[in-house]
Amino acid sequence: MDFSIAWQKMNQIGRDLMAALPNIAIGAVVFVLFALLARGVRALVQRVVRGKRESQSLPLLLSRLAYVATLILGVLVTVTIILPGFTPASLVSALGVGGIAIGFAFKDIFQNFLAGILLLLTEPFRIGDQIKYKDFEGTVEFIQTRATTIKTYDGRRVVIPNAELFTNAVTVNTAYDKRRLQYDVGIGYGDDIARARQLILEAMREVEGVLQDPAPEALVIDLAESTVNIRARWWVNPPRQADILDAQDKVLESIKNKLTAHGIDLPFPTQQLLLHNQTEATDGNRSQQREGWPAGTGTVPPARAAVAPEAPPAP
Repeated sequence: MDFSIAWQKMNQIGRDLMAALPNIAIGAVVFVLFALLARGVRALVQRVVRGKRESQSLPLLLSRLAYVATLILGVLVTVTIILPGFTPASLVSALGVGGIAIGFAFKDIFQNFLAGILLLLTEPFRIGDQIKYKDFEGTVEFIQTRATTIKTYDGRRVVIPNAELFTNAVTVNTAYDKRRLQYDVGIGYGDDIARARQLILEAMREVEGVLQDPAPEALVIDLAESTVNIRARWWVNPPRQADILDAQDKVLESIKNKLTAHGIDLPFPTQQLLLHNQTEATDGNRSQQREGWPAGTGTVPPARAAVAPEAPPAP
């Protein structure tokens, strides 16, 4: 086996590497400088944009885009220093060959990236807002270019792709500074509706945290089977989950104590059951079962009429 050719190749590679070492060293230094510059640009963009707008999402987006753009520029300059024959035009032509395949392979990533940019620009919700998406509800922690992270009320983290949040309905519980709550209270049919309504309104007004403007309301909404249902509605501020639960706890306790103290009944659901004898010969015929006969008529259902015994045969 002739090792001379292999030795010549290895020797040539070594000489080329030694000749390229200065360019590699300069390129490494340039890339480190661009990495530091990218961090500085990111911090500068955050400071400038945050000073002009109260939004937290837009400074985050612009700073990340500036950081990535500076790094890409640094990579191009570094590659150009290490490989003098490399040009940005050659990079574009090389990417054009496999651009379609890359596009299909990273379709979901690009979709989430673009959705994240649109979410940060349009700001349907911000960091710190409490949102509900399908079965997930919690506080927004991060809005990244790929996904949004929320912290649920029971202390778990949920990562939702931005494309889903952008194309589906999302409920923003903290979009406004006030939120209305409601609860249905059932009173007895023998109770005075106007008096019960007045007591419910008084109970809601006495609770700390319930807003007086808009004023609380008590509306009759249903004549149910065993109760007259009155819907109590009140507003709270701020509309965060902890404040909502605290206000609801105090309002319901106040309403119950107020109604009970003034003799207003809070009845349980009641049902009336009718039983009939299923051993009669008329089973299946409702018109001839006993509960179907009018009371006080003295009429005996045919199934229960006395039947005289037949006379015994003559001897």
